[in-house]
Amino acid sequence: MLVVCAGLLLALNACESDEAAYVERPVEDIYNQAMDKLLSGDTELAAIDFDEVERQHPYSVWARKSQLMAAYAQYLTNDYDEAIFTARRFLQLHPGNRDAPYAYYLIAISYYEQIADIGREQKITELALESLAEVVDRYPNSEYARDARLKIDLARDHLAGKEMEIGRYYLDRGHHGAAINRFRHVVKHYQTTTHVPEALHRLTEAYLSLGINDEAKNTAAILGHNYPGSEWYLDSYALLTGEDPRTVQDGEPWYSRMWNSVF
Repeated sequence: MLVVCAGLLLALNACESDEAAYVERPVEDIYNQAMDKLLSGDTELAAIDFDEVERQHPYSVWARKSQLMAAYAQYLTNDYDEAIFTARRFLQLHPGNRDAPYAYYLIAISYYEQIADIGREQKITELALESLAEVVDRYPNSEYARDARLKIDLARDHLAGKEMEIGRYYLDRGHHGAAINRFRHVVKHYQTTTHVPEALHRLTEAYLSLGINDEAKNTAAILGHNYPGSEWYLDSYALLTGEDPRTVQDGEPWYSRMWNSVF
């Protein structure tokens, strides 16, 4: 009985110690402490303190500010999943808040900074693209929309690069039909990316390999019309004629000579 009582006494003392450790502080003190840590670069502890503001003063104006600041601190710590979760929670609780545009942007940029190289699966890139588009759609005239538009172009270029990598893989292994589908997808859905000239050249190459010469010429014509100075057009011309115009010097622009002789 004595041992049991002693154990109970220790447990009660521990509870009293835990209660004593919790001291409610003025909300301004906690918030300012969190800001000081954030500005000094201690982002992980800053996020904890911003969470503490909401925990101790959940219905205050400071709590609303702290939610978004916590998300920002988590983003700076590269804790992207937590940043996204916290920003989404902020939007659920305060959908009409004037800082809502930044919350949407923070979600988008947290996805964007996780984009992996094109050799890996691109689900994160797709989520980044969707989130960036949401920023532009909801707040088209905001400063966040301007940056989001730039990142949308970069994300789309990244997705096109992945399609090109898969297409080249199929082409190198003689799977011309599968390769053509990938390159067509790039031309149709990623028209503004840097990968379109190569996609048109690879289509020309694939069509020639299959003996579909008219389609190869038509594709090369599109390439020449839209990208007349492209190295990819030079390569397509060489495939079609067996002649590299870069080695000919007769004073006539090489792209004019190519167009007239082939098309």
